[in-house]
Amino acid sequence: MENHIRVLRKNMKISQEELATRCNVTRQTINAIENDKYDPTLQLAFKLSVTLKTSVDEIFIYERESE
Repeated sequence: MENHIRVLRKNMKISQEELATRCNVTRQTINAIENDKYDPTLQLAFKLSVTLKTSVDEIFIYERESE
């Protein structure tokens, strides 16, 4: 699943550390999500959307797997 977290975060001029603090996770978690190494829980996805002032579907791009 791709995401726009890095772009949205940079547009708000906040660091990974600041975003992590606001969402009660580690900076490493934010880094892993930004680098498509970790898919966040639904709860964290909503925290990110509130913090980044956008909707979950604007942050995350779901790519359907080949059937």
